Amino acid sequence: MTVRRARHGAVAGTEHGIDWMVRNVQTGHFERSLSALTAVGALVTAAEIYFEHDSASFGNKMMWIPVALGPAGAAAGVAGVISRRMAKTALPVASAAIVANGLQGTYLHVRGIAQKPGGWKNARYNIEMGPPLLAPLLVTVVGGMGLLAAVLRREK
Repeated sequence: MTVRRARHGAVAGTEHGIDWMVRNVQTGHFERSLSALTAVGALVTAAEIYFEHDSASFGNKMMWIPVALGPAGAAAGVAGVISRRMAKTALPVASAAIVANGLQGTYLHVRGIAQKPGGWKNARYNIEMGPPLLAPLLVTVVGGMGLLAAVLRREK
């Protein structure tokens, strides 16, 4: 029995680690997975945002926007798993809204830290006790996954 060897001594027909992921991107299998991951990520982050903003008593009405965008992103992600058309229309729209809101939230959190006593001169304390500085950027990652899923090729 002879084993065919591909370039660099690898056994032909086997894929390991990153090769398997690249193959999924090339064949279009990754688009559905990333759509599903976007749906789950949107729900998890919306729940976390709800609890954090609730502890701040939703002092600013804009705090409701990322909570509302979570289910919208989840619905678009699930629709993207089921339908190619939804993956190319609804998912990028919902994801772009999530990214925009995450960037807006970052601005509002920076402003919130600046409004605490001592502002940025007391940065160490205000960053720890004020609005979480980088949390809104984590929301943009969920939106970015949805945008990436929308531009990826889908399997036939």
